Amino acid sequence: MIYDFLIQKGSSPALAELLVELGRAIEEISKSILGASTLKAGSKNAYGEEQIAMDVKADEIMNRTLSTNPYVVTYCSEEQDGLQPASIDGQFSVFHDPLDGSSLFDVNFSVGTIVGIYPVADVLGHTPREQVAALYAVYGPRTTVMLSVGKGVQEFLLTEEGWVLVTEEVAVTAGKKYFAPGNLRATAEREDYFNLVASFIKEKYTLRYSGGMVPDINHIFKKGSGIFMYPGMPSAPDGKLRLMYECGPMAFLMEQAGGASSNGKSSILDLQISSLTQKTPVYLGVKEEVEKVCAAVL
Repeated sequence: MIYDFLIQKGSSPALAELLVELGRAIEEISKSILGASTLKAGSKNAYGEEQIAMDVKADEIMNRTLSTNPYVVTYCSEEQDGLQPASIDGQFSVFHDPLDGSSLFDVNFSVGTIVGIYPVADVLGHTPREQVAALYAVYGPRTTVMLSVGKGVQEFLLTEEGWVLVTEEVAVTAGKKYFAPGNLRATAEREDYFNLVASFIKEKYTLRYSGGMVPDINHIFKKGSGIFMYPGMPSAPDGKLRLMYECGPMAFLMEQAGGASSNGKSSILDLQISSLTQKTPVYLGVKEEVEKVCAAVL
């Protein structure tokens, strides 16, 4: 059923089959989370960040799925160091954050998985606009997926019978004013960001910030309105969010839903990929809100 729907949306058979397999991996992660330990794994990822046991488990599930898929030529996880080879006859390179927001895991907040798919083996010199598909999964009271193959954004729900389409055209346009101000520490170093956050408060925007990119972006998609912000600052000019594993896929989805993305100067989708560890400031949400933010952050 999902395969046929993806074909109708213009997906190639190979891409549709890959996405169906990723759906199975997400289902396995969802089931693994239910009784997972919140303890540290005793290891660190490629960026020196301490891993929890579920980081390692989610990474293993995703990498097992991608390494054996005949349509994947290379793949890379945020938890690993460098591209991994898969099928020499593969068509797609896949980048994923297997457990986004894992620092929230021990307090039982929602976490997620983020995936971006490119039609080339070597993405260096290319841009996130060239993604052929992007998705994220939310592991909350329910497990849901937001997905785009370049023809809008669709939402799927994991049920006992499998994945079910629940929203065919997710739209981010306008409505109630929500804001998710990431990296509030930057207000101590940047007066412009301090003033921007203060203006949202004075204008009676509703705060919706969990500390996890997946649940905060999902709130924008579900409400059809809002703005997510994660700026850089003098001590960390590019912020901490990574282009390949977080910002690129989320920007693809946001623009497909009618919203906007920016690093403060241009669309995230137009940034040239110079490194697999590349970071970028990021603003995502309703077009008018993103424009407002970009005018305010100097």
